[in-house]
Amino acid sequence: MLLKELREEVLEANLELVRRGLVLYTFGNASGVDREQGLVVIKPSGVDYDKLKPEHMVVTDLEGEIVDGNLRPSSDLDTHTLLYREFPTIGAVVHTHSDYATSFAQAGLPIPALGTTHADYFYGPVPVTLPLSDEAIQGRYVHETGLAIIERFRNGEDGQPIDPLAVPACLVAGHAPFVWGRDAHDAAHNAVVLEAVAKMAYQTLTLRANCESVSKALLDRHYFRKHGASATYGQC
Repeated sequence: MLLKELREEVLEANLELVRRGLVLYTFGNASGVDREQGLVVIKPSGVDYDKLKPEHMVVTDLEGEIVDGNLRPSSDLDTHTLLYREFPTIGAVVHTHSDYATSFAQAGLPIPALGTTHADYFYGPVPVTLPLSDEAIQGRYVHETGLAIIERFRNGEDGQPIDPLAVPACLVAGHAPFVWGRDAHDAAHNAVVLEAVAKMAYQTLTLRANCESVSKALLDRHYFRKHGASATYGQC
């Protein structure tokens, strides 16, 4: 079976989204990329999670052309492949409609870095895209979704580019989050954490609407203890 190990990893990432309550029915999808072969493994469209097996995963090239598989790939394929082409450091992409992260997306609001839990995983706010134009929606909608994410990371909320590994998620305005990581496990993990920090942010802003973000010093302290050459968290 082509890309057997990656198929198994992508299947496990999809199932993790179900276990963590991030998807309903057949909502959501996860994919992974083999950079050496230039191939993507992605969940098939509309197949019940409890019926999924590794052989059901669909293999495409980085342009979205099917290489192996008898099922149709996820309808979000064009967004996944565009992110792989534009973000060469990522190895997997996850898309959910999880409650709290999606609520921020529907409100068109970024998720602010209000505390250290957020800072452990996201080096700054989780950005939100600009709304898609009518022309984009009526055209190559899924591709345009990816373009909106790329544009937000090129220019950021303040005009500064955002490192996709430092902030491994983006909210698509009016839609839902896309999350990524170095591999399928990492991407699913980040999606779970994103929902947790979105819930905390929602509750914090409910208690205190004008709550300020954490200081730069606290953001740095918590992010860099887990990331980068000087990380101290965990075991060697």
